[in-house]
Amino acid sequence: MAIDSQVKRTIGTTSLQVSKLGFGAATLGNLYHKISDEDAQEAVEKAVSVGINHFDTAPFYGFGLSERRVGDALREVDANSYVLSTKVGRLLTPCASASDKFGFCSPMPFDPVYDYSYDGVMRSFEHSIQRLGLSKIDIIYMHDIGEVTHGEQHPELFKIAMEGGYKAMDELRSQGLVSAIGLGVNEYQVCEQAMDHGRFDCFLLAGRYSLLEQEALRSFLPRCEKENVSIILGGPYNSGILATGVKNKDKIAHYNYAPAPQEIIERVSRIEQVCDEFGVPLASAALQFPLGHPAVVSVIPGLSSAKRVASTQDSMHMSIPDSLWTTLQEQQLLHPEAPLPTNADL
Repeated sequence: MAIDSQVKRTIGTTSLQVSKLGFGAATLGNLYHKISDEDAQEAVEKAVSVGINHFDTAPFYGFGLSERRVGDALREVDANSYVLSTKVGRLLTPCASASDKFGFCSPMPFDPVYDYSYDGVMRSFEHSIQRLGLSKIDIIYMHDIGEVTHGEQHPELFKIAMEGGYKAMDELRSQGLVSAIGLGVNEYQVCEQAMDHGRFDCFLLAGRYSLLEQEALRSFLPRCEKENVSIILGGPYNSGILATGVKNKDKIAHYNYAPAPQEIIERVSRIEQVCDEFGVPLASAALQFPLGHPAVVSVIPGLSSAKRVASTQDSMHMSIPDSLWTTLQEQQLLHPEAPLPTNADL
């Protein structure tokens, strides 16, 4: 069985339809290493040419660099042919000079500052429109709200976000300036918490429903199904370990933006062994697995070059036998109730 990445799924109750394979543009902000403007342009052009219509960026990615590059690459593309998302919750403030920070090797002389207030979200949206140089943004996500990110400050910031930031996002949606709103986070718990305070169309959830992790099946994903809230799945490789595997003992495997702990390495090793038995690359299984869940409409790995776009497209199209998934379940390497990719994804 292979997944056709050009087949589109609808986001919630909106009219937006996104390709099953999307383009995560944190890489275009020079995440972990520098890429050229030309490589960024070619990556987006290649994505458009192979039928990818879903592009996600954020002010935080390269402190404006990713938004500028995405806008430059999409400016001559028919606006009705793509779905563009960016994020709110941080403002960029000028600093004396550019410096490498938060993993970004960016030449942009700005510092990111959290601001989940009503005014902060409105300003962030206006600034993104200017940086992108595009006439529309389809989806805005409140970026990196949550207890894991903010620790003991979370209750205070969450209150500001739901009373102020959400109000701004809801107004932008009701005025037709965006078509959908949600959260863009690394923790599903805060998404479920936010659903008690407002109406969201979708969540960009990074890494928390993957070939390695399915805790979100307990209550969050069933609730999304019930309330018709869509999931865009970022970080399908859990920061790299599901792309590189763990066979190379000389290379550090990364999980959740840090060197992987031993228990994660051992679990990935077992998953990789099953994939090898079926002749399926681990990265292909990791990319396709989340799309088996009906709430997941798109998977958006980071894509930094035309070559990476092409190889990721190949991974998405690779035929994976149903027996691989059932074997993983039998060996207790997948949640027993995890929905598996089916022929509906052909």
